Amino acid sequence: MSDVLIPGGRDVRGTLEEPTFSDQAGERAPNAIVVACPPHPQQGGSRSDQRLRAVSEALIEDGIACLRFDYGPWDEGYGEREDVRNAIRWADERYERVGVFGYSFGATLSLLATAALDPSPDAVAALAPTARLADDLDALEAMDGLEPPTHVLYGERDTTAEWKPVVECARERGDETTALAGDHFFVGAQDDIASTVASFFMRTLLEST
Repeated sequence: MSDVLIPGGRDVRGTLEEPTFSDQAGERAPNAIVVACPPHPQQGGSRSDQRLRAVSEALIEDGIACLRFDYGPWDEGYGEREDVRNAIRWADERYERVGVFGYSFGATLSLLATAALDPSPDAVAALAPTARLADDLDALEAMDGLEPPTHVLYGERDTTAEWKPVVECARERGDETTALAGDHFFVGAQDDIASTVASFFMRTLLEST
């Protein structure tokens, strides 16, 4: 585990966790990473979020690195979207394959940032995304330009996030969707979330190479 300062003009700091591989040539670095985007920072969201940590642990077990980070100063979603882009750029310079995962506010940002980035990440998974953060931060509009494999996960009893339009859009596009028995906070469902997300990134980041 190591601390990372993400370049880009805002104070964005993260925690990088990597699996350790050993072969005849000695230890080698992983070639795939997932950038994990936390929920709303004004509601306590941070890189320490238990859902992000559970996903990170599952990824490490499967041989995929994970970068969990905190957003810079609050900027109504605009600066935070750029934080995600900068974190993806940082990862893209160091790894062959890059995925993006986000929860709640971070899930919406993962869709917004991925759609506007060139080169695009290799896969994106969004847990409990809301359809819109602002008129010009529209996840549904962003999904029209989304090219990488996409997986949307949602809680069947979630009344906090406006997730239904995102799920409907994902199904129309032929993206993967997973229904979870829970509300927006997924109490007790961390293991199910982690295994589903890790399996998705195993297929899209490792098995597709």
